[in-house]
Amino acid sequence: MKAGLEPKHRQVYQALSREIQSGRLKRGDRLPSEAELVRTFGASRITVGRAVRDLQAQGLVERRAGSGTYVAGQNARNHALLWGSVSGDGVSREERAWQLCRQYIERRVAGVFFAPLEFTSPGDDINHRIAQAFDDARIPLVLLDRDVTPYPRRGHHDLVGIDNRRAGFVITAHVLNRLPMGSRRVAFVAQANAAATVDAREAGYREALYAADVLIDRALIRRLDPSDAGSVQQLMESARPDAIVCANDQTAGRLMQTLIKFGYDVPKDVRLVGIDDVEFAALLPVPLTTLRQPSRQIGDAALGAMLERVSRRGLVARDILLDVELIVRESCGAHQGC
Repeated sequence: MKAGLEPKHRQVYQALSREIQSGRLKRGDRLPSEAELVRTFGASRITVGRAVRDLQAQGLVERRAGSGTYVAGQNARNHALLWGSVSGDGVSREERAWQLCRQYIERRVAGVFFAPLEFTSPGDDINHRIAQAFDDARIPLVLLDRDVTPYPRRGHHDLVGIDNRRAGFVITAHVLNRLPMGSRRVAFVAQANAAATVDAREAGYREALYAADVLIDRALIRRLDPSDAGSVQQLMESARPDAIVCANDQTAGRLMQTLIKFGYDVPKDVRLVGIDDVEFAALLPVPLTTLRQPSRQIGDAALGAMLERVSRRGLVARDILLDVELIVRESCGAHQGC
């Protein structure tokens, strides 16, 4: 399989899923036979069968003995999507999120996708309040990116996102592999009061150091404002990192700007990497090496989880964690020949 390509059964699954979600295949429509799907996708019967079983597991199709496979009664055609944002209109993010929560409950929506707020006020339980309100209203909740319950406890809602611990490991291992054996002081930088995903990425960073037999130095792990000159200067002068793994691209971009102001050359003096591959990552003064989140696939998985949750309320809570793709650019020293 070529790097970056989905397994064949996932390609078949996603193609059929799009047909159902778009309404081209409607409720009660019979899917083509396995033989027809084999010809259409140029895949084996085993591959097609696995894709159809995945559709069934997501509640998108149902099999009828002796008859075939049909689009299930619950699909995206039966629902409209409402979009709410917590930015703007002069009120706090927490207050705006709570207002949206109450509005959705009053409208008796069928389900809610919720990305818990980051950087909330100390002691504010807004994410828990929102989750509890939807629970009390018996409205299914699918969490995006992160849980509302701190690790190692597990909440009772479905969660769809990337494997953040693995992401931290992969990006740190990449940096370590590019550094000379005698220069492997790798820092981890994140902002204070960040989401639990940052803790998972830090855990992956630590595991990568351990796997590479590199000493884990607590002085190299910092929670700071990447735009604060004093904090960044103190990190560089006291910890002397050869490379910095940032918890996300936003932190990496701001940190890069601060380092450049101090006269540091990225990647000659210090290598820098992030996670997420946001739109500006390739447009920074030094294009950023990062990990790309599979946004479309996350959306597909979240929609499938919601449709199944709406139709089958008794399912146990699930973590649906997708893989990431390494995007190599100049900031990690990729073009230095080392």
